[in-house]
Amino acid sequence: MASDLRGLAKYVEPGIRLAVPVDYAGVSMAMTRPIIERKAGNLHLICVPTGGLQVDQLIGSGLVRTVETSAVTLGEAGGAPRFNAAVKDGSIKLMDATCPAIHAGLMAAQKGSPFMPMRGLIGSDILRHRKDWRVIDNPLADGGDPVVLIPAIKPDVTIFHAPMADRFGNVWIGRRRELAAMAYASATTLVTVERIVEESLLANEITAAGVLPAIYVTEVALAPKGAWPYGLWGEYQTDTQELVRYARAARTAEGFADYMATTQMEPA
Repeated sequence: MASDLRGLAKYVEPGIRLAVPVDYAGVSMAMTRPIIERKAGNLHLICVPTGGLQVDQLIGSGLVRTVETSAVTLGEAGGAPRFNAAVKDGSIKLMDATCPAIHAGLMAAQKGSPFMPMRGLIGSDILRHRKDWRVIDNPLADGGDPVVLIPAIKPDVTIFHAPMADRFGNVWIGRRRELAAMAYASATTLVTVERIVEESLLANEITAAGVLPAIYVTEVALAPKGAWPYGLWGEYQTDTQELVRYARAARTAEGFADYMATTQMEPA
């Protein structure tokens, strides 16, 4: 079950649908460089439900064809510069969504359903830009009751970072249940962790409720500080200064390239 970062990166093939989590839920920044080194382009990124630094760096490295998301931002550090530039020049396709719609699509895949109905999108402009979303009349009503059908979102690969796994491949995700939803919907789930423990996390009453069972985990790799410069709940805080430094550097393609060439993605 345990692997190394480059071993995990081998699952990222050209053209796959790759799901990554929101910045506070455990972004595996440790996997960003190995993925870039793979040069597996034409990726369809699914941000659950928003993207940030990892997404921006994959776009800046020329590996992304499509981004399905409700937002891409660096939070307190401002906008995501390479994402913004790519949207402006048309080098990536943007599939604009909402947070509930992203989660609904994952839930549909998790349940083996081709779609999930939602009401909250009715009347919004976003429907005009998503031809894959369908509006129908509620078949259980007499008419005049429209609902939106969100197609199932089925990632080929999901990647995230968590505090710990055990030697059996179970991963502790605590309250971050969106990570479980991603794993349930995905064909392959790759997890980097701060540490690997010997005892079964499912055998401990304190940790068991927050565990993603090994049956949903393809491989695990040890990567201490693997979310940096993002923080990880219960472990360490976000390095906002580093995010600001990146945001300033990556305003231009040249600045981005210089940052990536001179910065090691691990804390000083």
